[in-house]
Amino acid sequence: MKYRVLGDTMPAVEVVFDRAGEMMYTQSGGMAWMSEGIAMESNMKGGFGKSIGRMFSGESLFMATYKAERPDAMIAFASTVAGEVLPVDIGASGGLICQKGAFLCAEESVTLSVALTKKLSAGVFGGEGFILQDISGSGMVFLEIDGNKVEKQLTPGEVIKVDTGNVVAFEKTVSYEIERVKGLKNIFFGGEGLFLTKLTGPGRVILQTQNFNEFAGRIARLIPAK
Repeated sequence: MKYRVLGDTMPAVEVVFDRAGEMMYTQSGGMAWMSEGIAMESNMKGGFGKSIGRMFSGESLFMATYKAERPDAMIAFASTVAGEVLPVDIGASGGLICQKGAFLCAEESVTLSVALTKKLSAGVFGGEGFILQDISGSGMVFLEIDGNKVEKQLTPGEVIKVDTGNVVAFEKTVSYEIERVKGLKNIFFGGEGLFLTKLTGPGRVILQTQNFNEFAGRIARLIPAK
């Protein structure tokens, strides 16, 4: 397959299949447009258990699989918020752990499942729920970035502390835990919440400049109460 990312503010990825039988899948409602010669099937990809797990990690219960019935069939998947679409060769990266909602679409050879955080504190206080997304296998996966993408390559033992909503994904060699903000004045008046995400290298970390949940909360506060 071939692909290209279109647009700047609300991007989409457009995929052209090389041959009949190639497949892409996305969460329900992720497809934006497509040509003739593509068949769609909605299913609980991976079975009922994995589907329930995906639902708790922020994706839909049913996934939509699109199969090319002829060469040069085309399909596009659009982002849901302003930002970027990030292509990742998941086989070359060795797999990623992602926050919920980061997954946009992937080739059929890519596996999307749930990943329990290694430390209970990360799940209880992380702000993204106890379950994260585990992306593995081989082939291309496309991630949604809120705002702009920032990448960090952490050396062994190197630490970066991030507002949880600004974490997109990290390699499986990176450890993930939650650290409490120190100092009562910082907790109550710092405006950053009680906890930060602590990521420790080695490995690649993908961040985003916008925390969409925080942005949506600010909009909600401006809506007049009836």
